[in-house]
Amino acid sequence: MKQLQLHYLGLKDNVYFPKFTPMAMPLPTPPLTPLPKLPLKLKISPITPTNASSRLLCKFKDSDMTSQLEILKPEGKKPEKRVSGIFWILLLNLGIYVADHVFQVRAIKALYFYHNRPAWYQFVTATFCHFNWNHLSSNLFFLYIFGKLVEEEEGNFGLWLSYILTGAGANLVSWLILPRNSVSVGASGAVFGLFAISVLVKMSWDWRKILEVVVLGQFVIERVMEAAQASAGLAGGINGGVSALQNVNHLAHLSGALIGVALVLMLSGISSEPDARNNKK
Repeated sequence: MKQLQLHYLGLKDNVYFPKFTPMAMPLPTPPLTPLPKLPLKLKISPITPTNASSRLLCKFKDSDMTSQLEILKPEGKKPEKRVSGIFWILLLNLGIYVADHVFQVRAIKALYFYHNRPAWYQFVTATFCHFNWNHLSSNLFFLYIFGKLVEEEEGNFGLWLSYILTGAGANLVSWLILPRNSVSVGASGAVFGLFAISVLVKMSWDWRKILEVVVLGQFVIERVMEAAQASAGLAGGINGGVSALQNVNHLAHLSGALIGVALVLMLSGISSEPDARNNKK
């Protein structure tokens, strides 16, 4: 073992280790080839969200790879039409009645429609006044039912326009026909106008609408016919000098319904003219 170790040491002394100087040799650079350009085509497909989600599609042209990104939105409820106009009309009728008959505010009497010396505003303000509670309660009931139907179809503005025009028109017809010693109050003319409008605005080929028209129409036709028959026999009451304040003004009922029909026909004719012009273009 010692001999081998000495021999190894001797060989180690005689071994020559040349010095190695590291040199930096440049490596060959491969030629750069440009990458093929892939035209990026962004395709956005509008999708109507059915379950409160929308989808954005990104596609690469001439490629089988499709990247699809879904953006989820928080679920939201469908906006509902707010029916508030009819409640303001009911509240206004009720408030004027309380001021007139409970607190006995004398200024309310100036809102009545006096046929002998009418003021221009009384044609409208008289539709918010009532003679007694029975008179008011029956009108409020029908106003709520048929006024709400009109507002659901025509909106808040359509309801107020229908109420004012039919009520004021009914008072105008009463002023032209009834004796000059009459006093007219009540929303009956506007109620019958809303009767007719609520039926006409729901006429369509949808079976649900047809069912509503049948249910509402038979009631409206019956009431209008009663008003027409009573109006035909109104001459006896007029000659007897009975005040309209103490009798049901069936003439206002009939005229209010007819004005409602005329209003719907007129507005439908106006709205159909722009559609016809657009179709011609």
